[in-house]
Amino acid sequence: MHQPLATDDPSSQPAQCVCRPGTAADARDCARSFVDLLQPAPTAHTIQNLLLLVSELVANALRHAGAVTALRLTADHESIQVHVEDPSSARPEGRSPDLTGRGGGFGWPMVHTLARDVTVRPCPGGGKVVRAALSR
Repeated sequence: MHQPLATDDPSSQPAQCVCRPGTAADARDCARSFVDLLQPAPTAHTIQNLLLLVSELVANALRHAGAVTALRLTADHESIQVHVEDPSSARPEGRSPDLTGRGGGFGWPMVHTLARDVTVRPCPGGGKVVRAALSR
């Protein structure tokens, strides 16, 4: 499901993994496996935030773009980066949360609350990548 590319050894490149999840649960599994590679391990709070962030970004890409073309996770000693690529060029839009529970609207504000930095950029071959950084 995922492909570890390096460990979090200070003498090497930042830790990385890449997967193509079909569901938010697949994305969480990929993120859990990635976290297992990290030394020192992130705090339990950071891991919970990472799993929630990955779930939300992947679920949004699946719902609004129809697919996730790649989930890339990287980490250094200061942050964990989440990159979710999808085939749609449409940027995520915030909307007022539906307090009745029928219409959603909670995800994008949650992403901005969990992450210290969020960017959306077009991919060279089409689509977009949403990048969110968590403090480690």
